[in-house]
Amino acid sequence: MKKLCLFLGCVMCAAGVYAADDKPEILGTYDSWTAYVYTHQGEKTCYMTTTPTKSKGKYSKRGDVFLSVAHHPDKKEFDVVNVMAGYTYKKGSKPVISVDKNKGIALVSYEDGAWTKDKEVDAKLVGQMKKGSVAVLQGSSVRGTLTTDTFSMKGFSKAYRDIQKACGRE
Repeated sequence: MKKLCLFLGCVMCAAGVYAADDKPEILGTYDSWTAYVYTHQGEKTCYMTTTPTKSKGKYSKRGDVFLSVAHHPDKKEFDVVNVMAGYTYKKGSKPVISVDKNKGIALVSYEDGAWTKDKEVDAKLVGQMKKGSVAVLQGSSVRGTLTTDTFSMKGFSKAYRDIQKACGRE
């Protein structure tokens, strides 16, 4: 629960909608993925998140790691892919995420987060995630530590269905 609360705080702050009394509603948990809906001041956010099934790297201390997909219908933003690395990325580094045998997609990093460069790449990545079984994220910390995180896509499609429905995108 502590990891989830930390992640939700990061997501809500990034979305500009976090408030201490607001609580996300769990729509469902499907294998590795959990889907949520969150409304603050009339603005809805639907999102889903997972943690790595395996993490590799020569680090002594690392925070929590999450992969998420979010819809912000009031801002007309959908399929926003986000990574929380559990460390500060090396400035200017481009973490790479790949799904199964698809070519890796370079992300844009800032502090401990990373995103795709635009909505077209988000849509492409989400399409791969729907069909895939494993996503692998490789990144480099500010100290130069290389990490590899593996995420299961098991349950992705069901969680995605829930956030689609909750945000009126069926």
